[in-house]
Amino acid sequence: MENVLVERKFRQSLRKGNFVKQQQQAKIRVLYGQNDSFHKRLMKRSFDLLLALFTTVFVLSWLFPIIGVLIKLDSKGPVFFKQLRHGRGNKVFNCYKFRTMVKNKEADTRQATQNDSRITRVGKFLRKSSLDELPQIINVLLGDMSIVGPRPHAVPMNLEFAKEIGGFMQRHRVKPGITGLAQCKGFRGEILNFQELYSRYRLDSFYVKKWCLLFDIRIVIHTAFSLMSKNEKAY
Repeated sequence: MENVLVERKFRQSLRKGNFVKQQQQAKIRVLYGQNDSFHKRLMKRSFDLLLALFTTVFVLSWLFPIIGVLIKLDSKGPVFFKQLRHGRGNKVFNCYKFRTMVKNKEADTRQATQNDSRITRVGKFLRKSSLDELPQIINVLLGDMSIVGPRPHAVPMNLEFAKEIGGFMQRHRVKPGITGLAQCKGFRGEILNFQELYSRYRLDSFYVKKWCLLFDIRIVIHTAFSLMSKNEKAY
């Protein structure tokens, strides 16, 4: 079953012969030097906890019950959906989201597509607005995720991608994030081709090398603005 999951998605085997030779690379100005330290990690964790606690008290405390009721009224099943994903150091953890689909056996191996019949009516709104990701604040509080970092993929897809891109798992040198550099640059939702996948990988790699608190704050601000703009890939 060579590259079954990847072939199902891209309709082709992602061997070296199929690599896009001239990748479209985002022109990103290098803002920060590469240096990892206990001080930087402490600052990042403090920022994560501060923002997560603020969001929990002033947003999630009243928004969670409303979304939960709407999900239960719309379709049968649990309010939350959990999926195994890779965290820092490639350790597996349960990533939480609001359930946006009917129960199905392909949740871990098939990404959501446009007009996907598995997506519920409430789920469509949650995915379009990215509100389905809010429960990942729980992951941040537990220490599994950060506010900013490379977006984690479902474990089966992650392992397939790692076979095709050298150093792919190096994305996990830092904690995965609710948002990331790739997302604020417009790479959201379904991956339609290898070029999109590789572009996300390049942006994630750049972030891993250059991350710092100021970079995180800038990405959060960019993400907020991008969420207010129309994104055809948000489905």
